[in-house]
Amino acid sequence: MSWHPQYRSSKFRHVYGKAASKEKCYDCVPITRNVHDNHFCAVNPNFIAVVTECAGGGAFLVIPIKQTGKLDPHYPKVCGHKGNVLDIKWNPFNDFVIASCSEDTTVKIWDIPNQLLKRNITSPKKELLGHARRVGLIEWHPTADNILFSSGYDYKIMIWNLDVKETVISKPVKILDTHEDVVLSMSFNTDGSLLATACRDRKIRVLDPRAGTVLQEASYKSHRVNKVLFLGNMKKLFSTGTSRWNNRQIALWNQNDLSVPLLEEDLDGSSGLLFPIYDSDTHMLYVVGKGDGNIRYYEISPEKPYLNYLMEYRSHLPQKGIGMMPKRGLDVSACEIFRFYKLIPTKSLIEPISMIVPRRSESYQEDIYPLTAAAQPALTAQEWLNGVNKGPLLVSLRPGSGAVSSLPQFLEPEPLMKTTDLSQQQGWGGRMPLEEKQKPREIEDGRKQLKVEEKLPKNEQICLSNGFDIFECPPPKTENELLQMFYRQQEEIRRLRELVNQRDVQIKQLELELRNLYTDTGSY
Repeated sequence: MSWHPQYRSSKFRHVYGKAASKEKCYDCVPITRNVHDNHFCAVNPNFIAVVTECAGGGAFLVIPIKQTGKLDPHYPKVCGHKGNVLDIKWNPFNDFVIASCSEDTTVKIWDIPNQLLKRNITSPKKELLGHARRVGLIEWHPTADNILFSSGYDYKIMIWNLDVKETVISKPVKILDTHEDVVLSMSFNTDGSLLATACRDRKIRVLDPRAGTVLQEASYKSHRVNKVLFLGNMKKLFSTGTSRWNNRQIALWNQNDLSVPLLEEDLDGSSGLLFPIYDSDTHMLYVVGKGDGNIRYYEISPEKPYLNYLMEYRSHLPQKGIGMMPKRGLDVSACEIFRFYKLIPTKSLIEPISMIVPRRSESYQEDIYPLTAAAQPALTAQEWLNGVNKGPLLVSLRPGSGAVSSLPQFLEPEPLMKTTDLSQQQGWGGRMPLEEKQKPREIEDGRKQLKVEEKLPKNEQICLSNGFDIFECPPPKTENELLQMFYRQQEEIRRLRELVNQRDVQIKQLELELRNLYTDTGSY
C-alpha cells in the first residue's frame, strides 16, 4: 500500500533564508570565546549588543544597527562587570535600556545613549545583588514594565522589580527555590502568568512565578532537556535536548500534561546545542544549531501532526550564538518575516540572515503580518505583582499605521495605548486604515484644545510646543534628551508626510472618478 502525503496549504511553504551582503555585515567584532550555552547577542531596531572578549572582567559591545562594515578596534565597550558576561537582554519596552548578568554574581541594568558611544560605560543605572553564585540567565517579563527574572548557579530564580528609586537593589520581590540543579532555560507564556524552565536534572517544570509553586513537572527519562519554550497561546511546550543515544532531539509537550511528549524526533548526531525560537505571529518555529551553520524551520499547527517541517537554511560557517530582531524592526516591503544575527567567531563577523516569503507584489502583505506585540507595556510592575494578567498590546506593522518604535521613558505612551485599544475594537480583525485611525485622534485633540481655551482667561496664553504643554513636558535639559526629542519630531514629520501623500492619492482618485462621471453623462 503506497503512502500519499496529505496536501497542506500554507503561506510559509516557500520561506527562504537570505544572508546579507558583506557590506551589510558587522566585521572585526571580537566575539566572546566563552563556552556558556547562551545567545551572546541581543538586538532591537536601534542597536545590536554582543558579548565580547575582554582582558580582566567582562564586557559587551553596543553597536548602532545601521553602523555596518568594519568595527573600529578601539570602539567603546560596556564594561562594568568583574567577571565574564554570560547573558544580555534588551528591555522590550525601552530600546535604550539593556540588562546583563555575569560570573561576578551580579545583574546590572545599563542606560545606552542615543548617539555614538565616545568612551567606555562603566557605571550601571541599577545593580541587582542577591545571587550567591554566578548568574547565567536573565529574562524580561513580556507584558509588565520593569520586571526582570534572573537565574543563577545557586539553583534560584529571582524576580526583581526595577520600578524603584534605589540604584543598588539587594532584595528581590520573590525567590523561586524549586529547582534541585542549575536552570538551563526560562520561557514565559504570552501574558507572562506562567514560566517554563529546563533544568540540569533533566526535568521540565511549569511554574506560577508569583505563587512560587510548580504546576507541572516532567520526568521523562529518554529526553534529556536543554532548552524549553512556550509556543504562544497553543497550550504547548517545545524542548530541545538529547536522546539516550546522544542524538540531538526535539520534543513537543502538552503544557497541562508533561508525563509523555506529544511528539519526539531525533535530528542528527551532532554535539552542539539546539536553540528553539518561536514566532507566535506566523506560528513558525526555528531551530538553530550551535556549532553548525544550519537553521531548520517548522510550522506549528494545533492538530496532528503538530510539527510541519518547511525547510532548512544551510551555511558552511558555524554559529556560536544568535540574535533576533523584534518584529517592529523588520523590512515589510521585502516580505521579511524574521531576521537573525549570526555570530561567527572564526571570522569575527556578525551576519544578518533574513527569512523572506517570496511575493511578486511590492505592496504591504497583510496576510503575513498579523498584529504583533507593541513596544509599550500592558501592565505596571506593581499591577503584575498584585496578580493582574494582561496580554501584550498589539500594533500593525503597516507603514504609517502608528508608532511601533520603542519610546524613551520620559515620553508618555498613553496616546499609543488608546489608539491600540481603539484598533482592537474594530471589526476588521483589530485593524483600521490610517485615515480612520487619525480621525478620532484629531477630534480628540480638537476637543482638548477647545476645553483649554474655555478654561483660560483671554489675557492668558498657554505655551504649547508640538502639541504638548511645555509645563507638563519640560524642554530637554541634556544632550541625550534633546536628541530623543529631535528623533521623535522627525518621526512625527515622517508620519504627517505619509498622511499628506495618502490624501493626495485620494484626491487624484476622486478627480479621476469625477472626470469619468462627466464623460459618462456627456455621452448620454
